[in-house]
Amino acid sequence: MHKTLIVTNDFPPRPGGIQAFVHNMAVRQPAGSVVVYASTWRDGTEVARFDAEQPFPVIRDRTKVMVPTPRVTRRAAEILKAEGCESVWFGAAAPLGLMAPALRRAGAGRLLGMTHGHEAAWAQLPAARQLLRRIGTGTDVLTYLGEYTRSRIASAVGPEAAARMVQLPPGVDERSFHPDSGGAAVRERLGLADRPVVVCVSRLVPRKGQDTLIEAMPQILVDVPDAVLLIVGGGPYRADLEKLVDARGVRSAVRFTGSVPWEELPAHYGAGDVFAMPCRTRRGGLDVEGLGIVYLEASATGLPVVAGDSGGAPDAVIEGETGYVVPGGTPAAAAERIVRLLKDEELRRRMGEAGRRWVDRSWRWDLLAGRLTSLLAG
Repeated sequence: MHKTLIVTNDFPPRPGGIQAFVHNMAVRQPAGSVVVYASTWRDGTEVARFDAEQPFPVIRDRTKVMVPTPRVTRRAAEILKAEGCESVWFGAAAPLGLMAPALRRAGAGRLLGMTHGHEAAWAQLPAARQLLRRIGTGTDVLTYLGEYTRSRIASAVGPEAAARMVQLPPGVDERSFHPDSGGAAVRERLGLADRPVVVCVSRLVPRKGQDTLIEAMPQILVDVPDAVLLIVGGGPYRADLEKLVDARGVRSAVRFTGSVPWEELPAHYGAGDVFAMPCRTRRGGLDVEGLGIVYLEASATGLPVVAGDSGGAPDAVIEGETGYVVPGGTPAAAAERIVRLLKDEELRRRMGEAGRRWVDRSWRWDLLAGRLTSLLAG
């Protein structure tokens, strides 16, 4: 059997989008075909218990943040040989893909690097562009999330490496995210049973646009007086968002859940009538949305979506069919689309059904994991 070494700093139980992406792809590879070499993240029984539950070996580096130092590179080469791996998959191409030449010398016949939003940001910085070019030269395939990230990364890695790039976005577990995911129970628990709910599921950071939704609420309430904004997730921006709620006088129309366990997220999506996350690009393009899997999870749940225009977020929406894309950071535009959806039940139903069909057709994990299996085999 073809065997692959996954070299990744991003792996559960450390939380995050890349971590979930790599893990979901790994568990869907053929049995016995992968070995993981990952950072420790933190000490304790949580990591050990997680590793023991995986259907493949997980070898942890002693560092909490794994970078391509000579020691880490030597260790990866040792694992490659000891486990009889023929290919290497870098969970994030930058910076671990810099190890590619050494691992090829150690016997790897096929090297693949996944790229995400941060590689697109690297492509705008002269020194980082040079590193990306080295990564592109050293690997056989670089994957990309969507056209936004592809175009920026391609400009840095050079024409030869760009020609070998293949689209491979994260997927959606349609068995977990579906219209009957338990939203009614969440609404009941939060006292929202009869109110129109705009839900936003995301980490609380400025790029995601929860502040834009709060700013939009006074305008939304003019047309839909009993509407409520349900903000699901935790993060460093919460205190600022709480202050903004009070400053805009919409405390009775906003609910914060804080962090929610992964297994409860589908029900929290299902508690909404409309999903909205009007993300925006910040820091001159260095802080940008790579794709926005939350839009697709919402679509799988049967909700119409309102997305921001940051980076690759529009790739997760079929404009006018599964939802709308609005300029990030513009409360008026977000409010107009949200009001339109809240006041038109038939439009919500039609967009929600279209979104679920699109996910089933193009974004299921099993389809995308099969694509990765083929890429690793060459």
